[in-house]
Amino acid sequence: MENNTCKFCKYVFNLLIAIDQLANTILGGSPDETISSRASKDQLKGRKWAIWLCWALNKIDADHCQESTEADEGDDNSL
Repeated sequence: MENNTCKFCKYVFNLLIAIDQLANTILGGSPDETISSRASKDQLKGRKWAIWLCWALNKIDADHCQESTEADEGDDNSL
């Protein structure tokens, strides 16, 4: 039974990542990057939306944006 629960948890986690990447794509980001990764990079550029989002996420999960950074993703942002 535990193994099936773990498989379901992995399925839900993968689904949430896919939704996150879809939202990032809709907002003009790379289709293979999460919003948190994009925000982490954009806060370093001084973009206010990213600074605010990372601040809020860090209240829930310490260093969330920094730990979510995907250095090899985001080169094909459309906006």
